[in-house]
Amino acid sequence: MKSKKGLLLSLLAILPIFVLSGCESMVVFDPKGPVAKSLMDLINWSLIFMTIIVLVVFGLFAYIVWKYRAKPENEGYEPPEEHGSTVLEIVWTVIPFLIIIALTIPTVKTIYAVEDIPKNYEDQEPVVINVTSADWKWIFSYPEEGIETVNYVKIPAGVPIEFKLTSAGTMQSFWVPQLAGQKYTMYGAETELYLVADHTGEYLGQNTNFNGKGYAEMQFNVEAETQEDYDAWVDEVKDTAPKLTEDKYKELLKPTHLGRMTFSNTHLEWIDHGKGGTSNYYLNPELYKVHGYQGKIFDHEDADSEEKTDGGEH
Repeated sequence: MKSKKGLLLSLLAILPIFVLSGCESMVVFDPKGPVAKSLMDLINWSLIFMTIIVLVVFGLFAYIVWKYRAKPENEGYEPPEEHGSTVLEIVWTVIPFLIIIALTIPTVKTIYAVEDIPKNYEDQEPVVINVTSADWKWIFSYPEEGIETVNYVKIPAGVPIEFKLTSAGTMQSFWVPQLAGQKYTMYGAETELYLVADHTGEYLGQNTNFNGKGYAEMQFNVEAETQEDYDAWVDEVKDTAPKLTEDKYKELLKPTHLGRMTFSNTHLEWIDHGKGGTSNYYLNPELYKVHGYQGKIFDHEDADSEEKTDGGEH
């Protein structure tokens, strides 16, 4: 009875795998671009492959439990002493290696593929957009168009987009599930992410890295439009949007939640956080007081110091 109950619980434990692999309500499984499609195919392959492994393992488990269960006719039975099987040892050593290879090859191929302009779009010049994360908002700069937006970004559908990602402070994570995978944003560094929106529409993006009480609401919208509508929007912003001043930009970087904003110039005129710069001038450690601990900005002298703090060594 106990063995049957354990088998039932085991089967129930793998049920979510089947649910997740076929659930179309999850945005990850509803890709709207070639990069997200490649990632979804990799996820589905992994789920199917691992499900097969789980079924085989639990099938063998059920067979062994049933075949060698205790019965009245074999009460007191003592099995003969075994010294091992070379064949079995080789089999259950080789199988894990084959499983790892079967999962590694498509994973590596997909990772390298999504690090460049998607296939069939190589002949198009990508739209370059600088992305700066700040607690707790997203700032999008269009260096070629000379405009900047906050908490939303417009892109032309069917055109490759090159996001250049950095952070004005804490490390955060940029993710648009229906269009691409996630990439980290870090101060003083620049990462790149390519994507294409196959269809016009609005897609939700968010921060997936825990970095303070406001990170859960750190979301933005990606609005994919036709090339004509996108060009019209760019012209409208240049003609009607206000100018972004350096003082206004300093205000934007404070740890707050903001709505959508649009400007007819970019903060790249003063600072590119991906290249480093005067971090002390822009960050606000006094606004990060949590549990009685005051935030602090560490400069290079602090990093090179050999003095030990109360925290001890790493």
